[in-house]
Amino acid sequence: MKRAAPPFAPPPRPDNDGKTLAGTVDEFASWEAAAKTPMELRLQSGECWRGWNFGAKRSVAGEVVFCTAMMGYPESLTDPSFAGQILVLTYPLVGNYGVPPDENDELGIPRYFEGSKIFPVAVVVSEYSFVASHYSAVKSLSQWLEEHEVPGIFGVDTRAITKRLRMEGSALGAVVMGSDSAPALVDPNLRNLVAEVSVSSPKLYVPPQDDDGDGSDAPLVIAVDCGMKFNIVRFFVYYLRVRLKVVPWNYDFSKEEFDGLFISNGPGDPEKCDVTVKCLQQVMKDRPRLPIFGICLGHQLLSLAAGCKTYKMKFGNRGVNQPCIDLRTGRCYITSQNHGFAVDDSDLPEGWHSLFVNANDGSNEGIAHKEKPWLSVQFHPEACCGPVDTAFLFDEFLRILRDAQGRSLTTISYKHPQAITKVLVLGSGGLTIGQAGEFDYSGSQAIKALREQHVQSVLINPNIATVQTSKGLADQIFFVPVTPEFVTKVIEKVRPDGLFAAFGGQTALNCAVQLHRNGTLKKYGVKVLGTQIDSIVATEDRDVFKAGVESIGEQCALSACADTVEDAKKAAKEIGFPVLVRAAFALGGLGSGFASNEAELDVLLERAFANSSQVIIDECLKGWKELEYEVMRDSKDNCLVVCNMENLDPMGIHTGESIVVAPSQTLSNDEYHHLRAVAIKVIRHFGIVGEANIQYALDPYSKRYRIVEVNARLSRSSALASKATGYPLAYVAAKIALGHDLVSLRNLVTRCTTACFEPSLDYCVVKIPRWDIDKFPTVERTLGTQMKSVGEVMSIARSFPEAIQKALRMVNEGSVGFDESWYLRARTSAGTSKENNVEEEMRCAGPLRLWAIAHAFNTGYSVEKVHEITRIDRWFLGKLFSVHQARKRMESMGSLSALKEAGPEFLLRVKQLGFCDRQIGKAVKDTDLAVMQLRAGWNVRPCVKQVDTLAAEFPAQTNYLYLTYVGSQNDVVPLRTEKLAAHKDSLYDTAFGKGRLQEESGFNLPTKKSGVQRVQTSPSFSPRKSAIKTEEPPPPLDLNGEAQKPSFIVLGSGCYRIGASVEFDWSSVSAVRTLRETGHRAMVINCNPETVSTDYDESDRLYFEELTLETVLEICNFEQPAGTIVSVGGQTPNNLAPKLDKMGIHILGTAAQNIDRAEDRSKFSAMCDELGIDQPEWSEFVKMEEALSFAHMVGFPVLVRPSYVLSGAAMRVIDNEDQLKAFLGTSAVVEQEFPVVISKYIEHAREIEFDGIGRDGQVINYAISEHVEDAGTHSGDATLLLPSQRLHLETHRRVMHIASQLCKALNISGPFNVQFMSQEGSSSSVRAVKVIECNVRASRTVPFVSKTLNVNFIELATRVMLKQDVKPSPVYLYDFEFVACKAPMFSFQRLSGSDPHVGVEMQSTGEVACFGQNANEAFLKTLIASGVKVTFEPCGILLSLGPQDHKETILKYLPFLDEMGFKIYATTGTASYIEANAPKRKGQRISVSPLSNAVTQKRPNVMSAMADKSVKMVICTPSSREFPRLVDVGLSENRAPQHASKSQWFIIFVFFIEWL
Repeated sequence: MKRAAPPFAPPPRPDNDGKTLAGTVDEFASWEAAAKTPMELRLQSGECWRGWNFGAKRSVAGEVVFCTAMMGYPESLTDPSFAGQILVLTYPLVGNYGVPPDENDELGIPRYFEGSKIFPVAVVVSEYSFVASHYSAVKSLSQWLEEHEVPGIFGVDTRAITKRLRMEGSALGAVVMGSDSAPALVDPNLRNLVAEVSVSSPKLYVPPQDDDGDGSDAPLVIAVDCGMKFNIVRFFVYYLRVRLKVVPWNYDFSKEEFDGLFISNGPGDPEKCDVTVKCLQQVMKDRPRLPIFGICLGHQLLSLAAGCKTYKMKFGNRGVNQPCIDLRTGRCYITSQNHGFAVDDSDLPEGWHSLFVNANDGSNEGIAHKEKPWLSVQFHPEACCGPVDTAFLFDEFLRILRDAQGRSLTTISYKHPQAITKVLVLGSGGLTIGQAGEFDYSGSQAIKALREQHVQSVLINPNIATVQTSKGLADQIFFVPVTPEFVTKVIEKVRPDGLFAAFGGQTALNCAVQLHRNGTLKKYGVKVLGTQIDSIVATEDRDVFKAGVESIGEQCALSACADTVEDAKKAAKEIGFPVLVRAAFALGGLGSGFASNEAELDVLLERAFANSSQVIIDECLKGWKELEYEVMRDSKDNCLVVCNMENLDPMGIHTGESIVVAPSQTLSNDEYHHLRAVAIKVIRHFGIVGEANIQYALDPYSKRYRIVEVNARLSRSSALASKATGYPLAYVAAKIALGHDLVSLRNLVTRCTTACFEPSLDYCVVKIPRWDIDKFPTVERTLGTQMKSVGEVMSIARSFPEAIQKALRMVNEGSVGFDESWYLRARTSAGTSKENNVEEEMRCAGPLRLWAIAHAFNTGYSVEKVHEITRIDRWFLGKLFSVHQARKRMESMGSLSALKEAGPEFLLRVKQLGFCDRQIGKAVKDTDLAVMQLRAGWNVRPCVKQVDTLAAEFPAQTNYLYLTYVGSQNDVVPLRTEKLAAHKDSLYDTAFGKGRLQEESGFNLPTKKSGVQRVQTSPSFSPRKSAIKTEEPPPPLDLNGEAQKPSFIVLGSGCYRIGASVEFDWSSVSAVRTLRETGHRAMVINCNPETVSTDYDESDRLYFEELTLETVLEICNFEQPAGTIVSVGGQTPNNLAPKLDKMGIHILGTAAQNIDRAEDRSKFSAMCDELGIDQPEWSEFVKMEEALSFAHMVGFPVLVRPSYVLSGAAMRVIDNEDQLKAFLGTSAVVEQEFPVVISKYIEHAREIEFDGIGRDGQVINYAISEHVEDAGTHSGDATLLLPSQRLHLETHRRVMHIASQLCKALNISGPFNVQFMSQEGSSSSVRAVKVIECNVRASRTVPFVSKTLNVNFIELATRVMLKQDVKPSPVYLYDFEFVACKAPMFSFQRLSGSDPHVGVEMQSTGEVACFGQNANEAFLKTLIASGVKVTFEPCGILLSLGPQDHKETILKYLPFLDEMGFKIYATTGTASYIEANAPKRKGQRISVSPLSNAVTQKRPNVMSAMADKSVKMVICTPSSREFPRLVDVGLSENRAPQHASKSQWFIIFVFFIEWL
């Protein structure tokens, strides 16, 4: 009979539908009831924490200890080793999945618990979840505790308690109910706790009967029960299939006959078990060949019997992530532990040696006799809760039972064949949907690792806006396309030893695979470092992957691969509808979707085959839970899971589109650790070395699961996991690829523990994607398996409601949190329901789904009803419902005075639920400022907490911080009060400091080179007083002795979106690095997990927080910075400047009132009129009649422009009166806080970009670049050339003059950008230069001009803001011997239904830049880098040209195309024009083949010509702004040109011909 695999509990009965524990619970009302039963945790030393009671209402005393496990509370609470203890659970959310039924299995022991009762005398948690959701749960944790008469206390700062116990040691304490007297404090370790928990009489367990017999002849093992966990019984009986005789702790087994002896775990001091020790010594003396195995307390008892000594640890090891090194092999294993005593191995008796050692604290974790079959370990190999990575020790004990000689374990060997001196790093190229800024972060981490190893780095990445392409990071940077052709040429030139292919997303991975297949890597001796190409292909090829998974006994979703449409249809019928259709080797779910019938299948197959040669048909798992595990493996086969994440959205939505929560909230210990074990098994099987991501689908009503996919590279989830845990996955993966193992690497947060560990979180993380679907009116708004999001935010908090509300504000500044108002405002432009039906909005998930749920709750929908519609787990919905109920409770108050009557405890609670002051003010019909002042008066302020990877178990000098109201103690003091060691330049090590970092050994603290000269420092700053008064104002800034190191705050960009992307992260990082290099301390506030600025070693402090007025004020109130920089993070921080200034925050650089003068359209236009600066005619309007009157006066078209907007948001070109009336009625206009301006729209003008740095109103450096497209295309969507190629010298002079005027008028100190339009005439008298707008902040073009000119504009700007003496250093562009070209990256192909055209509102998602000897070469390189597939061989070209000038222009190029062998096709209108003009070559008329519109069904038509490959290039330009969609003229979005817009394609075409 095949042995059972752990864990052994069979699937529980689904005898609870979840309604009782989640669907009908009003959690806020439950909290209000609990608030009437206060409880305190008091320590013997006098510390006291006040909270509220759950469970039994009684007072008890015990020893206070903490456990860092993030799940498995039913198993932990029934562990006898916790007897007599008050257990503090460090993970703040407890009770989420209820408690399973109390029933016995076939052996007569509890099926789901580790003991016969709850053993801790009390339980302490931060946030108790009244809502519980799991199919196996039958009662809540509170009910269960009450049944066992065990009290619980929640609402206390468990992190502060943990830090107290860590620093001072385990303490005696009591939980005291209400006004009860505190019980007497007596150390439970003075009692014989083992005697209290051990069985009273022997009991024999026999393996179940099978084909081989009834188990009566199996080996007999005596197990001494010192408090044995029941999973040990299951291991012996089900797994080893031995007879197990369990005897009491004081049972005399020395005279009995048996085959092996086992000593169990248990509580208390091992020296209390002298009877057991003496009996052990007798057996060891009389029967020296008898196998003996001890666990936990059993390890200590065997050690005492051998002659060792034990000691009481300071606070013990209690958790499920303790790394232990096997001293026989060097392998490190993640273990579960629960003990307060340890073995002193400093002087082991003769014949004994250490077997395991703790990789964190160095304590002994196991001993073994050198000759005799005796061994013991401190940890739990059978872990429950926890991992069972060391279950092989049971196998080893069984082998010893059968053969006392036994044998050692072996490990998988892995060797690097050669030393690496130069590594080629492939970047990801421009940002697109599905491949965004996370790869700038991962690539930067890889380069950091290479620098520390003294390995030269060669980077290929055309994304000029990234941090990784900055000067001084990589040793060489090539701004060329990441394609096999260009990469091969780089390899020929630089001859690298190794290749990093895992840090540039799918682009880098696909390129590396092609280089491997075509033999380039082998030819030049380039070794792929880390995971090998064969392993990568095995995970990417669905057939190979599925076969590999099934070969190790696991299962993927039923699927089939198809290379033709016919095969795909056949596979779909065999699997059964509905099915998921996916394109193989595609990123971000490109070309994927669900098909419920053959008609939908046909549409999806066309899209999928347009993007890949292979299509995958998958079983539909809609409604199942979706989970992700981030796994790390090194060359020595050490494996660990760094982070697990649960999608709030069920299966059916791409994980990049899903709201993600880390760690998982609704998984039981069994589910979590089983999937963890499977993840490690899969990663090992495929031979992945480095980091990998595995995704699961889990049936919410059983233990069934499916493996969805494995990404054998760094991914978006990897960046999220890195920021969520503080574990730098990319950095560690790079180190592993270079030959390091996890054990020798250091935990960069604690600086004193190994990197071979699994983080314990004592907070909750929520990620929410950002969508800009409203910018694409024709795009399908429903979310599915194909990514549409353009960015994401991440929030950190100590309760789920607090985290989710933070994230909702981060992702949309207009949202106050989980509130219906954002849904009501945005549903017309971004909702999935055309009729604004909230039920349809919830059923068809879209960008507004969470806000729609808030609206549904507000209109009477229950949790159960919303669950039926959305299939979102009831636990998440129950938590959201508690937010709704709290808001209703405040609305019922009706005024601020009523809120005051409710008291500070009520206000604190709603803040713990994530409510912002604006949200509270709205509920009680008052202002956010009034609420802020009320909080300040009551001292209801957030705490500053650290992300330290180990839940405060080890000290960590980490600068990674967040704010939370679920706590009572700050983890840090203000940065200005922290003192530096004499040898350090910074409190924290930076990734890219001065010079090259030294390689750091495993556990040695880093040291910096001495003698580094300090650059000039700036004058000292003093903070302005805050406008908010507090009861205890913070101490004044003392600069004595530290005057050279004032601290500053840099506001980051927030989430990436169309218009604010990686370029603002580059600017933020540049500012931070300049601050630190000039001797200052720099702090960052940002909430984007994809960025380099949110890498905690980039700044002296990182606040992963909201970029809102309230949050920035709270941080400034705590830190009292010398100044705040708002001008480098884009529009989001710039919008805060006036409000921050009003609240007394010192803004560095340009004054806030001048920022407002530039941003306010009306004020700016009026200023330009005063200065005599030419601009399009304009007018500010309030009434529609005023706008209509102006439009008729100047003539259509006109441009309507709101103030304080990004990427042209809500900006429209209006061609007639009907359009104007329609647009002025939209929320984009009527809900504007600032003025709206209407101006004359000027056509056929060139657009010019001016980027400059001002100092007290004087321009000290600048760059003038030229748009290839005419004005009317948003500057973010335009193609730029630097130096400009077509502008007259007089135009340059006028641009410079006007920019200087604006700089002086606005008294600019820092970066600014001015956009101009120029109507170029043949003589200077008819040339007109008009101002479009001025942005007094860093622009998206700053990285481009900085890297092209080799002058970091942001560094200059930061020095200016620091009042340093920065001299003008203009660059003379006409001396340049090259041309730089920057082109946008579009994601039209990823947006089903999109119409690829550009206008005044930005639509591109990224950018690339390349260099050439002339404009044509630079343009063509950039074109290829942007993903446009240019066909160099003669082929069919389809022309569909709307504008007359385009048709006229094309005529002169037709002879050349004809000569080159290109065949010309044209749509009927274009063909008629060409034929009428009769172009000729060498006297022969050029043939043009007309193609019909596909809608007419005539053949040949545009669709049939593309389908049969007659046409391989399409040039389609609109005749006006109002033109039919591509699908209306026969071109589906799947056939649309990749990444390019329709107006760009004509320009592309002309440049291409000129290049040829």
